[in-house]
Amino acid sequence: MRITADTNVLVRAAVMDDPQQGAMAAKALREATLIAIPLVCLCEFVWVLKRVYRLDDDLIAGAIHSLLDTDNAVMDRPAVEAGLALLEAGGDFADGAIAHAGAQAGGDCFVSFDQKAAKLLARQGRNVTLLS
Repeated sequence: MRITADTNVLVRAAVMDDPQQGAMAAKALREATLIAIPLVCLCEFVWVLKRVYRLDDDLIAGAIHSLLDTDNAVMDRPAVEAGLALLEAGGDFADGAIAHAGAQAGGDCFVSFDQKAAKLLARQGRNVTLLS
């Protein structure tokens, strides 16, 4: 079966906090011939793991790298890698993914009130305007 994974399925498979749901999620992912993982799902996944489960960025990045290494997972890899690059630099996964997706859509400058995101993205060579 070709599936689109909801955030809660990825979270259950990653943290196994509910043994029954975790086993069902892992089985669904394992048996899928294709796992479509929308970028918004990964943004939610990171947010839930950070805010709800209080996992550190290294563990979260490792989970996303595992998904990238899964043969049957399909996602916007360049956007995911941009999100990971910002996460691994100490920033927000979503900000990196947003900056990448915006550039792909034709935006040539990331505009934000977020000082940390602007600083980290500028270090990565992105054109950034910090609103203040």
